[in-house]
Formats: sequence, C-alpha cells, structure tokens
Amino acid sequence: MTVCRGCGIHLQHTDKNAPGYTPKEDSEYCQRCFRLMHYDDLTVSMRTGIDPDSVTDRLAEMDALILWVVDLFDFEAGMIPGIGRKLDGKDIILVCAKRDILPETLNHEKTARFVFSRLKEMGIKVKGLILTSKLHREGIQEVKNAVNMLGRGRPVAVMGRANSGKSTLLNNMMGKDVLTASRYPGTTLEFNELVIDGVTYIDTPGIEIEKSILMAVDEADLKQILPARTIRPMVYQINRDQSFAVGGLARLDLFNCDRATCTWYLSDKMPIHRSKASGADELWKKHYGGLLKPVANTPEFTEYRIRKDIDKVDVVIDGLGWACVSGQVSTIMIKVPKNVNVTFRKAML
Repeated sequence: MTVCRGCGIHLQHTDKNAPGYTPKEDSEYCQRCFRLMHYDDLTVSMRTGIDPDSVTDRLAEMDALILWVVDLFDFEAGMIPGIGRKLDGKDIILVCAKRDILPETLNHEKTARFVFSRLKEMGIKVKGLILTSKLHREGIQEVKNAVNMLGRGRPVAVMGRANSGKSTLLNNMMGKDVLTASRYPGTTLEFNELVIDGVTYIDTPGIEIEKSILMAVDEADLKQILPARTIRPMVYQINRDQSFAVGGLARLDLFNCDRATCTWYLSDKMPIHRSKASGADELWKKHYGGLLKPVANTPEFTEYRIRKDIDKVDVVIDGLGWACVSGQVSTIMIKVPKNVNVTFRKAML
C-alpha cells in the first residue's frame, strides 16, 4: 500500500473525510498534504488523536539514533516528561530549532547555556546540542556531521512535540520541500522513512502538546499566535500595580512595582493591552472577545501566583510566548485558559 510522501499516512481513495484521502490513484500526496503545501488550507484536523505513548514506545523498540527536535521559542512545551526513562540507553542529540525566531541578542553561547541549564534541572542527558534555523539552513551541516559520528549505520528517528519543526528540519537537510510542514499540530501522521545522503531518517508524528495555548484556540487563530519572523521584544517600564492582557488568552498582573520592567516575547501579531491592575477585571469583562481577542475555546481560566524572589523571572505560557519581569515587583499573577501550562523560570535573556 502506498503512503503519502508528506505525512506518512496510507493513501486511500474512498473516504473524503478521513486522513490519507486522495482522488488520484497515482498521487504521491494525500489531499490534506496537497492543500496544506499549496494553499495553507487545513481540510482535516489531527491535532488530537495521535497516541503519544505509542510514538515513544515504538522509538524505544528501535535500534536508532534519536534526533530530538525542540522549538526554542516554545522550549518549555517541548520538554517531554520522563524522556530519559522512556528512551533509556538511547543516543539522543537535541536539536533546538527556530533559532531565527529568537531575538538576535540571544547568541549561540547564551542559548546553549540556557538549554543545558534547563536540561540539568530536569535531569535530562543528551549526547549533543545543535541549534538550527530555516534561515540560511543554519546548523544543517552540524546535524549531518553528528549523525555521521554517532549513527554507526543505524537509522535516525526524528522525534519531538507537535509543531516543533521536525519536518522542516528534514526538508532543509534535503534542500527541498518533500515532507509537509505547517503551523498546524498533527501534520505528520505516521512514521515516514526517507533517505538523505545515504542515511535513513524517520519522520515521526508529533507528540501531542496537551497543555498548550495551541490546543485551546481555534486553528484559524494559529497564524496570529505563532511568530513567523524574529521576535522584537516589547518593553514596558512599571512604577505601580499593572495589568497586561494578551488578547483574550492571558492576563498578567504585577503588584507593588517600583522601577520594574516587563518585557514581552510574542508574535508581533498578538495585541497587548496595558492597564492599571485595579481596573483589569472591568477591562476584561467589558472587552473580552471584542477588543481582547483572539480568545480560547473555553471560558474557564486558571490562576497562578508567585512571590518574586529573583531579579529576573520569565513567565512562560506554553504555545504563546513569555514575559520577563525584572526589578522590584512583590507578586506576579497570571491567568490562562484551563489546562494551559505556565512555567516560572530564571530569565532566558
């Protein structure tokens, strides 16, 4: 049975509403991949339904070198709990993709220090770290060199969270767009083999990002939420209690501020509305879904609150971006849609 070159799913000609459908019996791509590649048109959503355990279980059974791809912009969401235990004994190379999305002030050395620090905190060990970006195919030769050094004739399995950049990495390594790459989680549907420079690579389905903003919004809003170019930090000076609404997706309140700074790292298409903390409830109630949009597909929100005890802390919202809070601030409160994860970490920048 023929499989789609773009996503790895078995091609079929009977059910128009099911994955793998193509009206042409000699087609190399399913209709879903064809429309994504040529029109950016999502005909069948697959952001849920791919069992993450089945992906890691199959990887654990394979004698393969692992390329673990993590989106640098969405680093915290890219972490996979228990990865060291699930892939115990495997040779893993961490590939941090989308380097070109981060501000230019974050150079390679700073980025590597940040990544290794976070890996150490989470008890994750890797054989190497490579930074890549689609721009100028940065890091591609380093990936090939690492594969030649550590592969020892084995296939190379490319794994990671949905939307991390796995298919884009492989397309860059081939120098042409063969695999389907899109902003929509769940683009790759099956283990998909291809050969690059005599080495067998296996593109794998993205492991579901369960607690991300990307799963809590309509897929039509992803174009606004996901950054398409290098982020330009948005800096706000604060000398009193302040509130920031990021569309209708997140609200950050800062209390007892004195000569403080809040710097946002988001897509340039995401609106930020600043107000006094005392008027934030009224602003949210009055403008939610109007001025404050896009919004989540759930009306329920969860609140996280911490005492700020280090000079610079990042408030990271999976799938959306982060705010770096520095200076004198006593308390940080963040509200996000229910089931969306928030991480408080030492500042990346």
